[in-house]
Amino acid sequence: ALRGEDERGGQVPFTLRSVFQVRPRNPRGFGARRRRPPPVGPMASPAVSPDSSSHEGLSSVNSAPACSPTSDSENLSPDELELLAKLEEQNRLLEADSKSMRSMNGSRRNSGSSLVSSSSASSNLSHLEEDTWILWGRIVNEWDEWRKKKEKLLKELIRKGIPHHFRAIVWQLLCSATDMPVKNQYSELLKMSSPCEKLIRRDIARTYPEHEFFKGQDSLGQEVLFNVMKAYSLVDREVGYCQGSAFIVGLLLMQMPEEEAFCVFVRLMQEYRLRELFKPSMAELGLCIYQFEYLLQEQLPELNIHFRSQSFLTSMYASSWFLTLFLTTFPLPVATRVFDIFMYEGLEIVFRVGMALLQFNQAELVQLDMEGMSQYFQKVIPHQFDSCPDKLILRAFQVKYNPKKMKR
Repeated sequence: ALRGEDERGGQVPFTLRSVFQVRPRNPRGFGARRRRPPPVGPMASPAVSPDSSSHEGLSSVNSAPACSPTSDSENLSPDELELLAKLEEQNRLLEADSKSMRSMNGSRRNSGSSLVSSSSASSNLSHLEEDTWILWGRIVNEWDEWRKKKEKLLKELIRKGIPHHFRAIVWQLLCSATDMPVKNQYSELLKMSSPCEKLIRRDIARTYPEHEFFKGQDSLGQEVLFNVMKAYSLVDREVGYCQGSAFIVGLLLMQMPEEEAFCVFVRLMQEYRLRELFKPSMAELGLCIYQFEYLLQEQLPELNIHFRSQSFLTSMYASSWFLTLFLTTFPLPVATRVFDIFMYEGLEIVFRVGMALLQFNQAELVQLDMEGMSQYFQKVIPHQFDSCPDKLILRAFQVKYNPKKMKR
């Protein structure tokens, strides 16, 4: 069962064992775990509003997200304006390549998502990566100014991926977790016992089982994952522990020390709707599934009818998307890109990526029965964007999504 018993020993009715299809992870792309984030500048504590900062109405299905000069462009330096133009050009290249992918119906599944092929484009991308690396150091040291005056460019940079070296500090800044009083309680919480300890011990062995950091019962990863989950179960006894949350905490621990991961997780639970998702009733998960079905009916009616005819329920494939933020769906390099955006824009990115996947695969899915679709979701969809996550992100922001029109 997804939750098993709650801390009062009662059975929670919402069970989704098939939600968490744990597959082997490829740990490549993640360096050795650092005990401290990079030594860059003093950390600010800006306010964040994950569910409102990025809502800008409907995006056209057939147009790429705008990356052109914006209302805050007067606050950008010439170098920053040049970088913004480069991002716009990269989006155009990716969109053109994505269109060519869509035309390759028969071979699309095998070819996956080929990189932009021209040598000049590759050269431009390498220069762009160097420019963004330098810029991120400046962003961290000038965080308050960027949040207030250069928000549009900051959003585009996050959508392009936060460099691994900067993720720990940027994630903490994005959710205002750099100076939380609860951090001082962490060591004391570890000395206490929690009624959820058995559940946590049982599940941590199934969290990233192929990742070197978490491999083995006595691994450092399993130890600190247990610590963070236990500490949270003590500060929020109503939620206690829920299985999917371990994947989120595990990702945080790949980037930062356990005390900082604990603070970030507390903020995510408080400010990003995650606490509502993980409450024993899981009512918020039901709402998210209902809202996602609304998008499916509105934008992909043919696929929606096919799903219904096969009794293929939305909860069967989408529950884990919301509960683990695609961390049990995609390989880590792709899932982490989605998580970057979640840290800035909230749960909207889950709706967008989910709809993008269905749009991309509609032609194949409508030809499959229920068993075939289950296999397709488990084996094909997770690896379609392994070689170029940018194309997944681009498609996600071409999805029509208006939070004001979402039914509740």
